[in-house]
Amino acid sequence: MIYLLSQAIDESARRVPDAEAFRFEGKGVTYAELVRKANGLARVLAEQGVRKGDRVGIYLSKSLESAIALYGIWKAGAAYVPLDPLAPVSRLAFIVQNCEIRCLITQPNKRSRLLKLLEATQELECVIGMPEDERASESVRAIAWETVWQEASDRAPNLRVMEQDLAYVMYTSGSTGDPKGIMHTHKSGLSYAQMAARTYGLRVGDRLGNHSPLHFDMSTLDYFAAPLAGATTVVIPEAYTKMPASLSELIEAEALTIWYSVPFALIQLLLRGVMERRDLSSLRWVLFGGEPFPVKYLSELMHRLPEARFGNVYGPAEINQCTYYHLPPLAPGEVLPEDGGPIGEIWPNAEAFVADDRFLPVPQGDIGELLVRTPTMMTGYWRQPELSDRAFFRKTVPGDIEATYFCTGDLVQQRSDGLYQFVGRKDRQVKAR
Repeated sequence: MIYLLSQAIDESARRVPDAEAFRFEGKGVTYAELVRKANGLARVLAEQGVRKGDRVGIYLSKSLESAIALYGIWKAGAAYVPLDPLAPVSRLAFIVQNCEIRCLITQPNKRSRLLKLLEATQELECVIGMPEDERASESVRAIAWETVWQEASDRAPNLRVMEQDLAYVMYTSGSTGDPKGIMHTHKSGLSYAQMAARTYGLRVGDRLGNHSPLHFDMSTLDYFAAPLAGATTVVIPEAYTKMPASLSELIEAEALTIWYSVPFALIQLLLRGVMERRDLSSLRWVLFGGEPFPVKYLSELMHRLPEARFGNVYGPAEINQCTYYHLPPLAPGEVLPEDGGPIGEIWPNAEAFVADDRFLPVPQGDIGELLVRTPTMMTGYWRQPELSDRAFFRKTVPGDIEATYFCTGDLVQQRSDGLYQFVGRKDRQVKAR
């Protein structure tokens, strides 16, 4: 029985040990190798004093080490905190201090920025991924990746971790103030992975293109759901995300079957990706979310990729995902309706209602805020109990159970066919670039 996110790679290693779990720049790591290396990292973390419930930072550019870091942290009983490699040092220092990160996993090419980070914060005690002779500070222990590989093992530290335990803390952009740490447990992360794998039929042999960086919540499909299904995640180098023609070449060469990104990336692929020169028929799902997809470009892309199914994915980072909409295929020359289509229906094992300002359900067709109850939901914001309380609405449901709903802040209306249509933001927030 799988009840922890880390158990996904153990199960896939048992079923398909030689299948590639992750690939990056032509190199891969099989599920058997991933388990051994993640166990090795977990042992090193334990030796450095990392205990159950601790938060460990991941400060890596896209790489195979990202997956090893994530699963190694879980196997050590800790929670991972992804740090944006391109973020200002001041933001990194805030997260390290706010989340009380004592151990950081990084790589040698981060040394100069790591020096600045160490000057800005005193929390860090250990840095893994930095050769000891290049240690950034005399007061901080440095452990090279080679040492981690030497500890590779079929056995992880013997810990009792439960599904309610913290799995990761993902910080928001901070566009409305200081960044907020969204706390997810193994239960919420695994519930999302299971629902996503079921909704999109993920299976052994699928190849997912990991476009989103680890600190962006859309990456969880690739890092959580793909290993659960025994599929392969192809980590796309950052440079390729800025070069659409090279990106389309990579999609073809790697024969990707599942794509998930913001619409902007797909629009760039359509306009500048020389798609007419590529054979992208391997794609069977093109998923998008995070922002509206202009109808003109979405229709054209659907005609460019007639073999693929297209899906609109909706859900704030606080609940991972809660609705899905599988777009119907377009006939030759057909375009989508001007409203762009709905965000879809609530997926199984979740429920929602549209509420007015008093949290009372509005009549079907009226506009109100979407409130969602789902096991994929966060437990709250890291050490911000008042903010967490405001994010949730609680009411008694049949069975005399107090149910907790997340207040999305998104205005929707439920159509006559039962699907939800996105209308706008309750706080009138505008997302730019």
